Amino acid sequence: MATLTAANRVVVKIGSALLVDRNSGALRADWLQALAEDVAWLKAMGKDVILVSSGSIALGRRVLDLAAQELPLEQSQAAAAVGQIRLARAYEEALTPHEITTAQVLVTLEDSADRRRYLNSRATLETLISLGVVPIVNENDTIATDEIRYGDNDRLAAQVAVTVGADALILLSDVDGFYTANPVLDPDARRYDTIDRITPEIEAMAGDGVSGLSKGGMITKLLAAKMATAAGCAMAITEGSPDNPLKLLEQGAASTWFSALDDPQVARKRWIAAMKTRGFVTIDEGAARALSTGKSLLPAGIRHIEGDFGRGDPLAILGPDGRKLGQGLSRYTAEEAFAIQGCQSQEIEAILGYAGRAAVIHRDDMAL
Repeated sequence: MATLTAANRVVVKIGSALLVDRNSGALRADWLQALAEDVAWLKAMGKDVILVSSGSIALGRRVLDLAAQELPLEQSQAAAAVGQIRLARAYEEALTPHEITTAQVLVTLEDSADRRRYLNSRATLETLISLGVVPIVNENDTIATDEIRYGDNDRLAAQVAVTVGADALILLSDVDGFYTANPVLDPDARRYDTIDRITPEIEAMAGDGVSGLSKGGMITKLLAAKMATAAGCAMAITEGSPDNPLKLLEQGAASTWFSALDDPQVARKRWIAAMKTRGFVTIDEGAARALSTGKSLLPAGIRHIEGDFGRGDPLAILGPDGRKLGQGLSRYTAEEAFAIQGCQSQEIEAILGYAGRAAVIHRDDMAL
């Protein structure tokens, strides 16, 4: 069975009900401070940590004294705008005593559906993580409409886990795992400790509901598990309301672990390899040798470019003899790549007029 401390990169999803008291609408500051202790514990072990957190609308609603029922879109967006400041400040105040820097990252469904935006999001998150920062990710409710919403942070958290190549996703929930039936309604319902594969029988157990007592929104959690495990990321559902829920999980608290189907990097490479290419680059012998040792493709090694492609589109990589070596996602448009082919990376800014990325295809975006 997967364990939290065995992971190298962990994404944790926190729902509004854990952060904000349902009766008063106030922040549960003591609980958040205990969660910050858990994050510091993981960071001290060398783990990368990303938090996907709800709570902006709930916090903003209280400040604006808005009604308790479902809000019109404009009021939800206004509440999110007010609450997001308070949410970011709360995480900053909780983690700063542990000498952990936080960053706010707001996304919408469009940011993962559009390949260019996806690569921008991925590059930003990777840079923050490399600098030791804990990103606090939330859906951008201030601008999101139904057409560009994830709609739930379970699937948003899974998308973030896929984007950053996490190997563990933890859903802190109002239930302590996945059950054979709704445990509120069926006293004989049994919790799974581990689920290796999500079968049609498992899906049928999730029921139809996604709110309140409908098994904690298990349908959305199963969708998140499908997305995460297919990308090589194990996922756990566990009760989030006690203090220090991550330490409790590692100590054996009730939970359900969904097993990863593959290694995260292997899964990503397979995804890239399956894409339909939009063009190709032919490289020289030096670049071919560099790629075989795990290096990125720099403009200096490119001898020829074909195709009408945009940033983030997949390109075939051909060796000097014309044989296909693999494929990868371009960090430049066709016009930009053509302009910088054969040049040194330090010359890119002078040619394009701005400081571009050193690699045309980064090794993490390449399948050989």
